Amino acid sequence: MKEREVEAKRLVGKKQVRGKVYEYEYYTLPLNLYIPKSMVEKFGKRYMLQVDEDTGTITIKPRTS
Repeated sequence: MKEREVEAKRLVGKKQVRGKVYEYEYYTLPLNLYIPKSMVEKFGKRYMLQVDEDTGTITIKPRTS
């Protein structure tokens, strides 16, 4: 099992619908994993990423200070 500390990256997206432009933000981790905004607001931007290559599971845990 591989384990590493990662930081969520904030991205801002824009979408145009019927002539109106909407902006939204979302957070992503390495390996193209998206993380809900509510989780970042609750636990912060630092997480532990555990990758189990035998079973193919990826576990994301908030980093405890």
